[in-house]
Amino acid sequence: MIKRNFRGKHGFTLVEILVASTITGFIALVAVGALTAVTSSSEKMKESINRSSEIRFAAGLLLRDFINLYRDQEQDNMEFIAAGEAAGEGASSYLLFYTVSRAKARPDEPEGEVYEVEYYLQQEEDRSALMRRMWPNPDKETLEPGGILTAIAEDVAIFEVKFFDGEEWAYEWPEEMENLPHLVEVTIVADQTQPGMPVVETFLFNFERSIDAQLTEMEEGV
Repeated sequence: MIKRNFRGKHGFTLVEILVASTITGFIALVAVGALTAVTSSSEKMKESINRSSEIRFAAGLLLRDFINLYRDQEQDNMEFIAAGEAAGEGASSYLLFYTVSRAKARPDEPEGEVYEVEYYLQQEEDRSALMRRMWPNPDKETLEPGGILTAIAEDVAIFEVKFFDGEEWAYEWPEEMENLPHLVEVTIVADQTQPGMPVVETFLFNFERSIDAQLTEMEEGV
Protein backbone atom coordinates (compact mmCIF):
# COMPACT_ATOMS: atom_id res chain seq x y z
CA MET A 1 0.00 0.00 0.00
CA ILE A 2 1.39 3.36 -1.06
CA LYS A 3 1.39 6.09 1.54
CA ARG A 4 0.92 9.63 0.30
CA ASN A 5 2.64 12.41 2.18
CA PHE A 6 0.48 15.59 2.22
CA ARG A 7 2.76 17.38 4.65
CA GLY A 8 3.42 21.02 3.61
CA LYS A 9 0.53 21.14 1.17
CA HIS A 10 -2.27 23.31 2.56
CA GLY A 11 -4.52 26.27 1.51
CA PHE A 12 -4.44 29.92 2.59
CA THR A 13 -5.21 30.70 6.17
CA LEU A 14 -7.89 33.18 7.16
CA VAL A 15 -5.26 35.72 8.21
CA GLU A 16 -3.54 35.50 4.83
CA ILE A 17 -6.84 36.00 3.03
CA LEU A 18 -7.66 39.05 5.16
CA VAL A 19 -4.22 40.56 4.57
CA ALA A 20 -4.48 39.99 0.81
CA SER A 21 -7.98 41.49 0.74
CA THR A 22 -6.80 44.54 2.66
CA ILE A 23 -3.88 45.10 0.30
CA THR A 24 -6.10 44.63 -2.74
CA GLY A 25 -8.67 47.06 -1.36
CA PHE A 26 -5.98 49.62 -0.57
CA ILE A 27 -4.56 49.38 -4.11
CA ALA A 28 -8.05 49.72 -5.59
CA LEU A 29 -8.74 52.74 -3.36
CA VAL A 30 -5.50 54.42 -4.46
CA ALA A 31 -6.25 53.66 -8.12
CA VAL A 32 -9.79 55.08 -7.86
CA GLY A 33 -8.47 58.19 -6.11
CA ALA A 34 -5.83 58.73 -8.78
CA LEU A 35 -8.39 58.22 -11.56
CA THR A 36 -10.78 60.68 -9.89
CA ALA A 37 -8.00 63.25 -9.53
CA VAL A 38 -7.03 62.86 -13.19
CA THR A 39 -10.66 63.13 -14.31
CA SER A 40 -11.25 66.19 -12.13
CA SER A 41 -8.06 67.83 -13.40
CA SER A 42 -9.05 67.08 -16.99
CA GLU A 43 -12.52 68.60 -16.47
CA LYS A 44 -11.02 71.73 -14.88
CA MET A 45 -8.57 72.09 -17.75
CA LYS A 46 -11.37 71.65 -20.29
CA GLU A 47 -13.49 74.24 -18.48
CA SER A 48 -10.57 76.67 -18.40
CA ILE A 49 -9.94 76.16 -22.13
CA ASN A 50 -13.63 76.73 -22.92
CA ARG A 51 -13.71 79.91 -20.86
CA SER A 52 -10.51 81.15 -22.46
CA SER A 53 -11.99 80.50 -25.91
CA GLU A 54 -15.20 82.37 -25.06
CA ILE A 55 -13.32 85.34 -23.61
CA ARG A 56 -11.01 85.45 -26.65
CA PHE A 57 -14.01 85.24 -29.00
CA ALA A 58 -15.81 88.08 -27.20
CA ALA A 59 -12.72 90.30 -27.27
CA GLY A 60 -12.19 89.56 -30.97
CA LEU A 61 -15.82 90.39 -31.76
CA LEU A 62 -15.62 93.73 -29.95
CA LEU A 63 -12.30 94.54 -31.62
CA ARG A 64 -13.80 93.83 -35.04
CA ASP A 65 -16.72 96.15 -34.29
CA PHE A 66 -14.24 98.87 -33.28
CA ILE A 67 -12.31 98.41 -36.52
CA ASN A 68 -15.55 98.70 -38.51
CA LEU A 69 -16.84 101.66 -36.51
CA TYR A 70 -19.23 103.73 -38.62
CA ARG A 71 -17.82 107.18 -39.35
CA ASP A 72 -19.61 110.14 -40.88
CA GLN A 73 -18.78 113.80 -41.46
CA GLU A 74 -22.07 114.66 -39.78
CA GLN A 75 -21.67 114.00 -36.05
CA ASP A 76 -25.41 113.47 -35.63
CA ASN A 77 -25.16 110.41 -37.86
CA MET A 78 -22.57 108.78 -35.61
CA GLU A 79 -22.88 107.27 -32.15
CA PHE A 80 -20.37 106.31 -29.49
CA ILE A 81 -21.54 106.24 -25.86
CA ALA A 82 -19.98 104.45 -22.89
CA ALA A 83 -20.52 104.28 -19.16
CA GLY A 84 -18.77 102.50 -16.31
CA GLU A 85 -20.39 101.44 -13.05
CA ALA A 86 -17.14 100.63 -11.26
CA ALA A 87 -13.39 100.25 -11.75
CA GLY A 88 -11.25 97.25 -10.90
CA GLU A 89 -12.79 94.20 -9.25
CA GLY A 90 -16.40 93.70 -10.29
CA ALA A 91 -16.19 96.36 -12.99
CA SER A 92 -19.10 96.51 -15.42
CA SER A 93 -18.95 98.82 -18.41
CA TYR A 94 -21.54 99.68 -21.02
CA LEU A 95 -20.84 100.40 -24.71
CA LEU A 96 -23.15 101.64 -27.46
CA PHE A 97 -21.99 102.60 -30.96
CA TYR A 98 -22.55 102.18 -34.69
CA THR A 99 -20.57 99.66 -36.69
CA VAL A 100 -20.52 98.50 -40.30
CA SER A 101 -21.07 94.84 -41.11
CA ARG A 102 -21.11 93.23 -44.53
CA ALA A 103 -22.68 90.06 -43.10
CA LYS A 104 -26.41 90.42 -42.51
CA ALA A 105 -27.63 89.76 -38.99
CA ARG A 106 -30.91 88.40 -40.35
CA PRO A 107 -30.37 86.73 -43.75
CA ASP A 108 -34.05 86.81 -44.73
CA GLU A 109 -34.69 90.44 -43.77
CA PRO A 110 -33.89 93.68 -45.66
CA GLU A 111 -30.99 95.36 -43.86
CA GLY A 112 -28.41 98.03 -44.44
CA GLU A 113 -24.74 97.81 -43.53
CA VAL A 114 -24.90 100.06 -40.46
CA TYR A 115 -25.80 98.43 -37.16
CA GLU A 116 -26.11 99.69 -33.63
CA VAL A 117 -24.20 97.41 -31.26
CA GLU A 118 -24.45 97.35 -27.50
CA TYR A 119 -22.15 95.54 -25.06
CA TYR A 120 -22.87 95.08 -21.37
CA LEU A 121 -22.40 92.62 -18.53
CA GLN A 122 -25.59 90.88 -17.43
CA GLN A 123 -25.27 89.75 -13.83
CA GLU A 124 -27.77 87.51 -12.08
CA GLU A 125 -27.64 85.43 -8.89
CA ASP A 126 -26.42 82.24 -10.56
CA ARG A 127 -25.22 83.56 -13.92
CA SER A 128 -23.16 86.32 -15.46
CA ALA A 129 -22.62 86.82 -19.17
CA LEU A 130 -21.23 89.39 -21.55
CA MET A 131 -24.10 90.38 -23.83
CA ARG A 132 -24.05 91.82 -27.35
CA ARG A 133 -27.11 93.42 -28.92
CA MET A 134 -27.00 94.04 -32.66
CA TRP A 135 -29.75 96.27 -34.04
CA PRO A 136 -30.17 96.42 -37.85
CA ASN A 137 -31.30 99.70 -39.38
CA PRO A 138 -30.95 101.78 -36.20
CA ASP A 139 -33.04 104.91 -35.85
CA LYS A 140 -32.38 107.45 -33.10
CA GLU A 141 -36.02 108.48 -33.21
CA THR A 142 -37.12 104.99 -32.14
CA LEU A 143 -37.86 104.89 -28.41
CA GLU A 144 -37.46 101.13 -28.01
CA PRO A 145 -34.22 99.87 -29.62
CA GLY A 146 -34.53 96.34 -30.86
CA GLY A 147 -32.14 93.85 -32.37
CA ILE A 148 -30.61 90.47 -31.77
CA LEU A 149 -29.36 89.86 -28.22
CA THR A 150 -26.66 87.21 -27.76
CA ALA A 151 -24.58 86.02 -24.81
CA ILE A 152 -21.08 85.98 -26.32
CA ALA A 153 -19.24 84.83 -23.17
CA GLU A 154 -20.55 83.07 -20.07
CA ASP A 155 -19.29 83.42 -16.47
CA VAL A 156 -17.65 86.82 -16.95
CA ALA A 157 -16.61 88.55 -13.71
CA ILE A 158 -15.22 91.81 -15.13
CA PHE A 159 -15.97 93.81 -18.26
CA GLU A 160 -13.94 97.00 -17.96
CA VAL A 161 -13.50 99.64 -20.66
CA LYS A 162 -11.32 102.75 -20.27
CA PHE A 163 -11.01 105.76 -22.58
CA PHE A 164 -8.12 108.13 -23.20
CA ASP A 165 -8.93 111.63 -24.51
CA GLY A 166 -5.33 112.63 -25.13
CA GLU A 167 -4.70 113.86 -21.59
CA GLU A 168 -6.26 111.45 -19.10
CA TRP A 169 -8.10 108.14 -18.77
CA ALA A 170 -11.79 107.88 -17.92
CA TYR A 171 -14.38 105.13 -17.46
CA GLU A 172 -17.14 107.02 -19.26
CA TRP A 173 -17.58 108.59 -22.67
CA PRO A 174 -20.82 110.57 -22.72
CA GLU A 175 -22.67 111.51 -25.88
CA GLU A 176 -21.83 115.18 -25.24
CA MET A 177 -18.18 114.49 -26.13
CA GLU A 178 -19.13 114.60 -29.85
CA ASN A 179 -15.87 112.92 -30.86
CA LEU A 180 -14.06 109.62 -30.48
CA PRO A 181 -11.53 108.76 -27.78
CA HIS A 182 -7.89 108.49 -28.81
CA LEU A 183 -7.46 105.11 -27.16
CA VAL A 184 -9.77 102.45 -25.75
CA GLU A 185 -8.58 99.73 -23.39
CA VAL A 186 -10.83 96.69 -22.93
CA THR A 187 -10.37 94.05 -20.22
CA ILE A 188 -12.52 90.92 -19.90
CA VAL A 189 -11.98 88.55 -16.97
CA ALA A 190 -13.70 85.20 -16.51
CA ASP A 191 -15.31 84.29 -13.19
CA GLN A 192 -12.68 82.34 -11.23
CA THR A 193 -14.35 79.39 -9.51
CA GLN A 194 -11.13 77.38 -9.02
CA PRO A 195 -7.74 78.40 -7.58
CA GLY A 196 -5.12 79.42 -10.10
CA MET A 197 -4.49 82.10 -12.67
CA PRO A 198 -7.69 83.83 -13.85
CA VAL A 199 -8.61 83.86 -17.53
CA VAL A 200 -7.99 87.42 -18.76
CA GLU A 201 -8.20 88.97 -22.22
CA THR A 202 -7.23 92.60 -22.80
CA PHE A 203 -6.49 94.80 -25.80
CA LEU A 204 -5.77 98.43 -26.63
CA PHE A 205 -7.41 100.04 -29.65
CA ASN A 206 -6.14 103.27 -31.24
CA PHE A 207 -8.95 105.16 -32.94
CA GLU A 208 -6.57 107.82 -34.22
CA ARG A 209 -4.45 105.25 -36.03
CA SER A 210 -7.58 103.63 -37.41
CA ILE A 211 -8.71 106.97 -38.86
CA ASP A 212 -5.33 107.52 -40.53
CA ALA A 213 -5.42 104.04 -42.03
CA GLN A 214 -8.91 104.63 -43.36
CA LEU A 215 -7.93 107.95 -44.94
CA THR A 216 -4.92 106.30 -46.59
CA GLU A 217 -7.11 103.57 -48.05
CA MET A 218 -9.58 106.16 -49.34
CA GLU A 219 -6.79 108.18 -50.99
CA GLU A 220 -5.34 105.07 -52.63
CA GLY A 221 -8.76 104.12 -53.92
CA VAL A 222 -9.38 107.51 -55.56
